Amino acid sequence: MIKNTLYLKALRGETVERPPVWMMRQAGRYLPEFMALRDKYDFFTRCRTPELASEITVQPIRRFPLDAAILFSDILVVPQAMGIDFQMKESVGPWIEKPIRTAQQVDDVIVPDVNETLGYVFDAIEMTLEKLDNEIPLIGFAGSPWTILCYCVEGRGSKSFDIAKSFCFLQPAAAHQLLQKITETTIAYLKRKVEKGVSAVQIFDSWGGMLSPADYREFSWQYIHQIVEALAPLTHVVVFGKGCWFALEEMAESKVSALGVDWTITPELARKFTHDSVSLQGNLDPARLHSSPETIRKMVHEMIDRFGKDKYIVNLGHGILPNIPVENAEAFIKAVVDWKE
Repeated sequence: MIKNTLYLKALRGETVERPPVWMMRQAGRYLPEFMALRDKYDFFTRCRTPELASEITVQPIRRFPLDAAILFSDILVVPQAMGIDFQMKESVGPWIEKPIRTAQQVDDVIVPDVNETLGYVFDAIEMTLEKLDNEIPLIGFAGSPWTILCYCVEGRGSKSFDIAKSFCFLQPAAAHQLLQKITETTIAYLKRKVEKGVSAVQIFDSWGGMLSPADYREFSWQYIHQIVEALAPLTHVVVFGKGCWFALEEMAESKVSALGVDWTITPELARKFTHDSVSLQGNLDPARLHSSPETIRKMVHEMIDRFGKDKYIVNLGHGILPNIPVENAEAFIKAVVDWKE
């Protein structure tokens, strides 16, 4: 049995003494011990080597009193498993030489056996659970189909993903075919993670806010909804859509256990839009961790007071930035641990 169940209680909507806390990208680039491994191994080697992935996952747990761990991996391992050759290029980020731009290329994309193509992730889960020793829950994750399509079609990161959007609008049949293939692969992938022992799964829709509300429903939410429907009977499902405040009401009507929100919405509006029907997670602007520890503590306490301690998970509004001082990350976490009504 897991000893610290604060995170799971919050997902179930139970009364807690204080809200749980974890940070998106907490296993990562702001930690000196992570940077030491980064200097030795390239990005996807770290993802594909279970010993390294599990070690990176528990690095922040050794430092901070976090209430959940999130498996170190990347959303792009899913399209890689589907035969889409992503690389992590220096000073560029995610990159593929031949982006998907035609219906024929979509036809060629496979829906793989995840046990054969993503076994290294499942091995990392086993190793990580052993290291966590039932102290805190482990979260598994995947990117939303829309967000993964953005990278597959654009071929790299973008501020606007205009090429990806144009592909959807000019070749909707091919876009929906690709989105469905990603969805089916993601469902199988997350189900296997649950079988391996993760306590919850989170779907990251990092680029959902690029779409209008109508286009979001067509090209993103309907596919996330399929994933939620498939996984909710098996585990807690959290959906985080960056910039997707306009979809919170519809999202809250699904079987999600919690919804992540970014810093572009107030706690009061997030509660109003979701009719207080699901737990909420968020939403401090990650750049705010450049503030002094005293200011961070004050802002975190105010955030908890505004969201309310129950049905709430303290987190950032997106991933922690790489240049955040470790002591400021610690101040964020300890502010939650020390919070009292």
